[in-house]
Amino acid sequence: MQLVIISGLSGAGKTVALKQYEDLGYFCIDNLPLALVSHMATRTLRTMQKRYERLAVGIDARETPGEIRKFPRYLDKLRDQGIETRVLFLRANEQTLLHRYSDTRRKHPLSNDQTPLLEAIRQEVRLLEPIANAADATIDTSTLNLHELREKILEQAPGGGAGKLTLQLMSFGFKQGTPSEADFVFDVRCLPNPHWEPTLRAMTGRDDAVSAWLDRYPEVRRMLSDIRSFLEHWLPEYQKQDRAYLTIAIGCTGGKHRSVYLVEQLAKALGGHYTPIIVKHREIWAGQERRGRKGKS
Repeated sequence: MQLVIISGLSGAGKTVALKQYEDLGYFCIDNLPLALVSHMATRTLRTMQKRYERLAVGIDARETPGEIRKFPRYLDKLRDQGIETRVLFLRANEQTLLHRYSDTRRKHPLSNDQTPLLEAIRQEVRLLEPIANAADATIDTSTLNLHELREKILEQAPGGGAGKLTLQLMSFGFKQGTPSEADFVFDVRCLPNPHWEPTLRAMTGRDDAVSAWLDRYPEVRRMLSDIRSFLEHWLPEYQKQDRAYLTIAIGCTGGKHRSVYLVEQLAKALGGHYTPIIVKHREIWAGQERRGRKGKS
């Protein structure tokens, strides 16, 4: 299993980091006691629960000082069990943290009537020193905006952020309405319709006979080429904006022939560039999803 422990100074961006790992497919838990981190990781190894194979845990100043001092021992124990463990620590300078707390008007976890904000920040630096010293990667967020911070987090994530954009290709029928989750909708009702061919009516766009029939029309090939070109040009721009999920919906009248065929062809064409790709045929699978391409069902 993969375990990422995310820690850092309050206001330095730990919540953003956890959200970024969640978008990368990690099961994320904030403020899990260190003793339970070890217990949960051990149990996951023993039971092989796939849900927790990639786990990101937030640890901060809310943990007890005694437990934080024991952090290096907890880390050694995890790694001795064969758990691939990585520690990410986020920091920022005092002036930046003071400014951020002033902007958000949030209360620092260590501040109180006897401890002003600046002293609370300095106490936290000392408190979290055992974690900071054990970090595999440290990000200083003092001069980073939100977009730059996300990029930095992705750069040091296992895999370097590869595959951060999950692409869903969905076919649907306009008779049943446009899918609300779609980011892009392509209307292909202008294309020749296999529905009017008696031998093809009961089939779908995943059947070879329907594919061969559609493929002989230049306008079908041109539509496929144009949609593919559009996606190949613009999807990288969405990746740059840290989009975790993008749904491309292609619709025909009934959602069983033309749209299904085009989604299948696009999945083949884009599969080598974007992983994972989720293929969903709304009308013929009644809402079921299929990951990857494992042959016809």
